Amino acid sequence: MFLKNNTALNTKNKMNSKIPNTTWNKLTDEETRVIVDKGTERPYIGEFVNNHENGVYMCRRCDAHLYKSDSKFESGCGWPAFDDMIDRSVQEIPDADGSRTEIVCDNCKGHLGHVFRGEEFTTTNVRHCVNSISMKFETSKEIAENSTIDAIVFASGCFWGTEYFFEQAEGVISTQVGYIGGHVEHVTYDEVCTGTTGHAEAVKVTYDTTKTDFKTMCKLFFETHNPEQVNGQGDDLGTQYRSGIFFTTEHQKETAEELISILETKNGLNIATEVTKATTFWKAEAYHEHYHSNQNTAPSCHGYFKLFD
Repeated sequence: MFLKNNTALNTKNKMNSKIPNTTWNKLTDEETRVIVDKGTERPYIGEFVNNHENGVYMCRRCDAHLYKSDSKFESGCGWPAFDDMIDRSVQEIPDADGSRTEIVCDNCKGHLGHVFRGEEFTTTNVRHCVNSISMKFETSKEIAENSTIDAIVFASGCFWGTEYFFEQAEGVISTQVGYIGGHVEHVTYDEVCTGTTGHAEAVKVTYDTTKTDFKTMCKLFFETHNPEQVNGQGDDLGTQYRSGIFFTTEHQKETAEELISILETKNGLNIATEVTKATTFWKAEAYHEHYHSNQNTAPSCHGYFKLFD
């Protein structure tokens, strides 16, 4: 029997961790003019204006991850444009005259550019206009060759509650709420709520394998919801609230199945969690991101109860 306990995990909050300035990169005079003195690069000359490779854009001064390539779009403004950031990597600061809003790296406060809203370039209706010189770029191939980063998608009821626990866990780099496992492309929250698209509310958890591992992430998944409940979590009922692990590697699949076996044979639980191969993960609407953290609330349908030794 799963016992509900709404006490939050006593884990380090990743959002408090910062890259120390003792490791920041040395800047050239021109980089200093833009990043430190808040200057502006001339339009159309930046190295990333026409970059279409897959990868991650990082802060040139401190190497913090800022934007994924799939959030970059063509705006015709002469500078790289992005409609989404990685987690909370970018901070907005209103200009003194109130005419524009500056964006800076949340870690080192280096100047990136400005943010604009209401232009309707993309569905997010947001444009981060960034100086190329403020960024570095790492291709997906380079990331794969050198990476200590892995990711997994978990579904355990309302994704607000699922994300609440994982965004606090040691070793987690970022969390992203979204939808997975259905048959409709570019699905929306309203469509998922009908229960007819086949999607589950889910969270993509990206973590540093030098600080944690998949088994630890998987244990946290089982210990923060009721894995015995079929097609629901608490009072949230429907297939969109089902319990599921969406794997991308055989190691993830085998580890998940191993933990399920432990819970069933040693703990006597009847696990309802589905272990299936990951399909396309569709990002949820912005207002769902970090919902409980932003509202300073705790989830009502999720809690922490230790199941493993």
